[in-house]
Amino acid sequence: MDAQPLDQHLRATPAEPGQTPAEPPATELTVTDRTRHRRLRDQGSTRAADLDAILRAGFVCHLGVVVDGAPMVVPTVYGVDFDRRTLFVHGSVASRSIVRAPQATVCVTVTHIDGLVLARSVFEHGVNYRSAMIYAVPRLITEGDELLHGLRVLTEHCAPGQWEYARRPNSKELAATSLLALSLDEASVKVASGPPDDADGPDGQLGLWAGVIPVHTRFGAPEPDPALPADIAVPSHVSALGGGSAG
Repeated sequence: MDAQPLDQHLRATPAEPGQTPAEPPATELTVTDRTRHRRLRDQGSTRAADLDAILRAGFVCHLGVVVDGAPMVVPTVYGVDFDRRTLFVHGSVASRSIVRAPQATVCVTVTHIDGLVLARSVFEHGVNYRSAMIYAVPRLITEGDELLHGLRVLTEHCAPGQWEYARRPNSKELAATSLLALSLDEASVKVASGPPDDADGPDGQLGLWAGVIPVHTRFGAPEPDPALPADIAVPSHVSALGGGSAG
């Protein structure tokens, strides 16, 4: 069986028992001075559905934060509670800065590369991509039910079914864990797609090849831990994630 495209396994985290459903999200993103599209406006989107699709299609983001007076951009994993319009990221590196400046805004960026655009001239080369930038004042979560909820959201966003399968964090592990919770209210979305756009100009007569080299990110078949006993089969949710057989 073919490996599964990364974005096909990601879905909304199911509501927990007793969880109060949130109000239906707005269909349009609020435009602010930070999120206003000033360049390449045709690639911009204000649709909340486009933001959600980009977030569902991955689980790695880059967190931009100021630490000890200097900017730092940290790659980390994320999960989204789409019902509550909240993004959770691991906050161990940034938590120190958040404690010292609790009202400071951070920026989370998620980007997917879909293709390399090779034009007839170097100037017209480009990249097909989907990207989102989220601005928010994060809340530091270090304890209680919200920490467990955030960890569940993050785990299920990355690997649906794994929260129920694996051992839950114990009190010592929870004490060493911190998450950041960010609202999705302020976000900027851009999407670029399609072939080079220089065919109608003078360069179109150069007789040079031009087009798109697609880029695909896929999960492969599960690779068991070498220390795993032979009689432990691949769980069905892991097999489905990797697109390989359970045996």
